[in-house]
This record gives sequence, C-alpha cells and structure tokens, in this order.
Amino acid sequence: MKPDPRSPVLPLGIVGAGAMGRGIAQIAAQAGMRVLLFDVQPGAAATARDALAATLAGLAAKGKIDKAAADAAAARIEAAAALEALAPCGVVIEAIIEKLEAKRQLFAALEGIVGENCLLASNTSSLSVTEIAAACKRPGRVAGYHFFNPVPLMKVVEVIDALLTEPWVGEYLAELARRMGHTPVRARDTPGFIVNHAGRGYVTEALRLLGENVAEIQEIDAILREAAGFRMGPFELLDLTGLDVSQPVMEAIYRQYYEEPRYRPSALAAQRLAGGLLGRKSGRGFYTYENGKQQIPPTSHAPTARPASVWVSSARPELAGRVRDLVVQLGGTLDESQAPQDGALTLCVVTPLGEDATTCAAREGLDASRTVAIDALLGLDKRRTLMTTPLTTAVMREAAQGLFAADGVPVSVIRDSAGLVAQRVLAHIVNIGCDIAQQGIATPADIDRAVTLGLGYPKGPLTLGDALGARTVLAILENLQSFYGDPRYRPSPWLKRRALLDISLLTAES
Repeated sequence: MKPDPRSPVLPLGIVGAGAMGRGIAQIAAQAGMRVLLFDVQPGAAATARDALAATLAGLAAKGKIDKAAADAAAARIEAAAALEALAPCGVVIEAIIEKLEAKRQLFAALEGIVGENCLLASNTSSLSVTEIAAACKRPGRVAGYHFFNPVPLMKVVEVIDALLTEPWVGEYLAELARRMGHTPVRARDTPGFIVNHAGRGYVTEALRLLGENVAEIQEIDAILREAAGFRMGPFELLDLTGLDVSQPVMEAIYRQYYEEPRYRPSALAAQRLAGGLLGRKSGRGFYTYENGKQQIPPTSHAPTARPASVWVSSARPELAGRVRDLVVQLGGTLDESQAPQDGALTLCVVTPLGEDATTCAAREGLDASRTVAIDALLGLDKRRTLMTTPLTTAVMREAAQGLFAADGVPVSVIRDSAGLVAQRVLAHIVNIGCDIAQQGIATPADIDRAVTLGLGYPKGPLTLGDALGARTVLAILENLQSFYGDPRYRPSPWLKRRALLDISLLTAES
C-alpha cells in the first residue's frame, strides 16, 4: 500500500539535527506533520527541538505567523532517543554528514526498523543517490530529496530519481514538498542534479576571465551584477559561500563528469583555497572584510576627454544602431563614412558577438591603436563595457571612456577578450542549461524553476537564452570555440537544433 502524502497520520522521520535537518523539521511541523527528529550525538535532537521552538516563537513575536500556530508546530516536533523510534514513520529523510558510506550504513540500518512501505529520502547535495540506494534490499523506495539552506526561505527541493527508484516514490515526495510549501523539481540521478550542475557556468567562467587578466575582480562583479542583472557578482558569491565549500564542489562535478571541459575548475581558486583565502568567514577572499563589511577598492574618476568623431562598424547592424544612437545622445560626432577617417582622434568602435576587439579590427582593416569594442548586447543604460585591443592608445581609451560615461552611466574598461565579460558568462550558463535538457536530466521548465529558485538568477538558463536569442547565443559560443580552440565552448545539440529551427529553448522533445 502506497502512503498518502496528504495524510497527517504517519510521522515524518528526520535523521540529522544540524541546519538542514532543523530546517526540514520546521517546515514539516508548520505544515501540520508530526516530526520525529533523531541525531546520533546525545542530546543534539533535544537541543534542536528547543531551538526550533524558540525560532517559531520568534516568528510569532514578529507577527510573521500566528502564535497558536507556532505553539502547535513546536509541539509536533519530538526528539527521538534512538533510531528505532522512527519505526512508525511513513517517510524518513536523512540529513547527515555528506559521506557516502555513512549514508549507506544509515539506510541499511533503517530498513531493519521501518515498515516496508516507508520511503527513504536522502538530502545529499553531491553524492549518487543510486550508490546510496544500492546498500538497501529495496532500492526502489529510495530517492534524493535535496533541500537548500536555509530551508524555510529557499522554497525549492530537488526530487531525484535513482536508477531503481519506483516512479510513484518521486511523485509522492513532490506532493509532500508542495504540502510543506516548497516547489519540487524532478531530476535524474546525475552529478550536481540540476542546481549545482547549472551553477557551474557562472563562477567558473568568471574565474577564467580573471585567470586571463581580462579585468579586475570588482569590474567583473560590477558588469555581471549591473549589466547582466545578477544579485551578486561571482566573486562576491564565492566569498559568501566560502571557497572551502565551492571549490570542492567544482572539482567533484568536474571529476564525476570525467573531466568534461564545460565544468573545468580554476587553478586560481585552488591556490586561494590552499592559502586560506576562503572569503567572508576568514576575513579575506577575493575581497577583504573588516568587521564583516566588504572593502571595495577605490575607483578613479572617469576621464573627461572626448574623441573628435566616432566611426561605428556596421558588421553587426542591430548592435551598431544602438551605439550610434547613444553617441548622438551623448553629444558625440558620428563619422558616417564607409571607412573611418584617417584623423588621429577618430575613434573606431566595433560591436562583437563572442569575438575580441583585435579580431574585429583585423577583419575590417581598422587601425587597432584607435579601436575599442563595446558590448551592446544587453543594452547600454545600466553599465557599459568597453574593451581595448593590445594597441589601443591611452589617449583613445580615455576619450572613449569620457564619451560613454558622459551621462553618468558607469563604464568598465577591460582588456581584450573573446566574448567580453557578460557575453561569455551568459552564453556559458545557457549552454550548460541546454545540455542538462539534452541529457534528459530534467524538463526544460524544471531546469529554469530550479535555477531561479535555487540560485536566484534573474532568469533560468533557457529563458535567458530565449531573451538573448538562441542564434545569438550560438554565434557567441561558436566564435569563442573558434578563438580558443577549447571544447569547453562547443554548443550543445539542444541549442544548435533550436537555433536552426528558430524555436524556444524551452521546447521539449515531442
């Protein structure tokens, strides 16, 4: 007989009274479930129960929940003195140490305690659910149930089907998640599942940009935060999470996918981890922190010089049109001749997609000493990115910066890079999301839901790709791959086919 996730009769068992176990216990109790909480450390479950009662009382005091509801929820959480006390449970969720053998031993022990219809769910974030289930006599009732910290605030849970998980098990856990006020996303058992898998694009590509000396840390963060719309820059995010957490995850997923180039980690991050530059928790990471406050290096004032005239390449007509309109808006003088005038103060502007300024200048026969690139793909109203060639003179760089910062919009000036900053990072995120869909790990809709709820991105990777245009993303990636010769940038078949058919990246296989 299959248990009913809406039934309040059978208690929910939780093993592990740390942050994750407590968070799951809280949302379950608030949803009306009786919770049996066990921890192998003596007294830990009782301490967690008392802490949860205080948390619920605090929420009531702030008016966030009703006091009677808080008291009732606290009363539903019981500290189990022994693992055997979980015998009547309909579901047991483990939230213990992230070690495979420990989880396998726990599930094997639970099989001798719980009933045959009890589901066993693992909150693992990085281990194979199939390997955990292999320790059980009935692996069909084992699934992954990955919540995110802090559980009450992160309203998403990955429901992971292992190779032998019976179909109804995932359906049951998804309905249980909804009852607890969370959005379930379904995933196959693969390294990183959805969220940790999709999250490889943002920080790893930013680390590559830093490793190539394209721009300073704060400039990369500012471009991705202000121009691309992320809540935090990648280096701010790494400092918040801590390299002691992030770097092992990057390395693990890279190894688990047999060194797939898309997930290649960075030697820079490994070196910083070895040096103890963990981030906020150590007082120093990519930034320095004083009394917990991030210290931002001072920025120099933008120059006020301007070019005598501006010639804009027509190689990308739509992007060029945006730049020409901006030049006129800023009071600049356009050189509208077919080729730029020879005057020393005529600025040559190119608008690349996945290319560097040098490649654009060489292809069009431009004077590289007075050529700059501008990223017009994401619009030009929040932060503007200018990119120089190795020969761009200081006079022309300052003139370009002076013109494009004339209305107060901040301008970042970076060194030559195929794909600039935002184009590279966004295309990489979209491509990884497409490949998750191509592998059938999750539905396109669940991929986007998981990423927006689990990572807080402004858009899911497939919706982001649609916003940029699948053909545009494909062009960026093909140009990156051509320039670097690195299979890291090879476009996913999912992206290529939908770009060729001019259909949404959210289009599932029929």
